[in-house]
This record gives sequence, C-alpha cells and structure tokens, in this order.
Amino acid sequence: MSPVPQDHPKTVPLSKAEGLCMDFPASGLWGPPLRALDHVDLEVDPGEIRGLVGESGSGKTTLARCLLRLLKPASGSVYFDGQDLAALSPAALRAKRREFQMIFQDPYASLNPAMTVEEIVLEPFQIHKIGSPDERNRYVRELLEAVSLSPSLIKRKPAELSGGQQQRVGIARGLALKPRLVVADEPVSALDASVQAQILNLLADLKRHYALTLVLISHSLYTVHYLCSRISVMLRGRIVEEAPAAVFFEKPRHPYSRLLLETMPAPGAGQQSRTGPSAEGVSVPSKTESCCAFFPHCPRALPLCKEQAPPSKEIAPGETVRCFLY
Repeated sequence: MSPVPQDHPKTVPLSKAEGLCMDFPASGLWGPPLRALDHVDLEVDPGEIRGLVGESGSGKTTLARCLLRLLKPASGSVYFDGQDLAALSPAALRAKRREFQMIFQDPYASLNPAMTVEEIVLEPFQIHKIGSPDERNRYVRELLEAVSLSPSLIKRKPAELSGGQQQRVGIARGLALKPRLVVADEPVSALDASVQAQILNLLADLKRHYALTLVLISHSLYTVHYLCSRISVMLRGRIVEEAPAAVFFEKPRHPYSRLLLETMPAPGAGQQSRTGPSAEGVSVPSKTESCCAFFPHCPRALPLCKEQAPPSKEIAPGETVRCFLY
C-alpha cells in the first residue's frame, strides 16, 4: 500500500494584516470620518514581491504604514513573522523595526537636507548602536556600491543630487540594517521616465542579492507587471482582487481590475492612467459595508451591489475576488 501523501505545512506569512480598519477625520467641521481602510486582510509570504495597486486615495500607503506600525489602526491586527506588533513594548518595537523598512515616494522629502549622503546612510547604524566607527564607515561604502552610487557623492547633500541619486540614497538607507521586509511606496513615480527603469532594475537586483521580501506600492500596473510575483488590487480601502501576477495580467477578474488594465499607459507614457474612474474627490459612505465601492462606475453592476458589499471569495487556487459576479 502506498503511503498517504502528507500536506505540506503552510509557510508562516512574514507580514500579515487581519481586519484592518483606519479612519481619518473629515476635512471640514462636519461630515463623517473618511474610512481609509475597511476590514483589510493581507498576507505577504517570505521572499515574494507583492504588488499593491490602485488609484490615488485607495488606501495603499495607509495600509503600508499600518503594516510597519507607523500608523496605529483603529481596529484589526498586524503580525510580523507571526508576532503581534501591537503586543510589543515600545523598546521591543523599536528593536523589531530593524527587520522592516520603508522606501518613500518622494526621495528628497524623505532625506534630511542638512545631512550629507554619508551621514544619512550612517544614521541607522548610530541609532541602533551597530559596529565600531571603522565598521560603520565600511558598511556605508558597501551600501553605496550596492545601489551604484559613486563614492565621490558621499560628502554631498540631497539638494546636490539628481532625483535618481536621491532615491538610491533612500534605498541604501532602507537596506542599512539588512531588513527582511522592505515596503517601497511609489519608488519611481517622482522620477523621470529614463530613470524609472534603472531604479526598478536596481530593486530587482537588490531583492535577489539581499533575499528581501518586497511590497511594491504603485498605481502603475506597468511597474508591478515588471517586478511582482503576486498582485493585490485596492479600491477605496478594500482589497478587491488578489492573484499571481501571471494570472492577473492574463485574466483579471474584478471589473475594476479590468478597467485598470485597459487604461494602463505604455512604458514611459507616465504613471497615471489616462482614463477611467477616479477615487479622488469621491465621498465614501461612512458605512461602507452597506454597498460595493465600485458599483457607481461598474458596467456590470447588479442590484445587489447597491445593497451590500460582496465578501472575499476564492474562485481558484491563489485567486480571490470581491464581486457578486462570482
């Protein structure tokens, strides 16, 4: 008798969100708060490059900041390697931050204009008291070499660098403590088209060299198509579709995902979609669970979509979608 095959245990997600909700106050004196995240679940496995896509205002950056505990969610839990970050003391959370870092959208705004390149990259080692002065200087030069920055720039300040050079400094600083998880928030959207491919190539090389797990936030499907192994689509605070990248770009399921792909600009044509619905300036009901967020724009909307929000459903192995069409 042949042995019964055993199921392989599921890999513990490196980063996991469960039921995340996040509200921000209304911009005026009256009105309901803005729900930036609405019961978001997300699992990022070790070693993957996850693309987090959606229009401006869809909640991508808010989700990323909650994953790294830069923001405290209104409700829900965030785990890193199985550990609840909310359960950590301030000192333990500070030590844990060595394992996850963020690369910000605007490279110049994320760098201290009064510091030199050397001081910026050196700072994480000083904060966490890592290495002797000689070792720290060696680490800095190794990092600058890893991001292809000339040693001649080491004494320059951010204002003396190009946008691409500034972003490379930000990446070097993000990698300084050898994190296991890096979240890159629109890392090329502020750069010229000629520089974008260089930074994307650099991220791909660094991912392989440092065995990183990478979450890449973008509203450019071209960017995530180039790099990512798995895609999560956000719309007004919810994840409406998740799938392997190859499957997603071949056969998107959610009507919103299809519209994003139809309006995807060609490489070098700019990051914003040229047509399609915009989440900016659209007021979201305070009780967002009462409807589907996309139904006002959906060409295939059903009467049910206006009455209740569809649950997340697995329609194939590794593919989930929030849509009553399935």
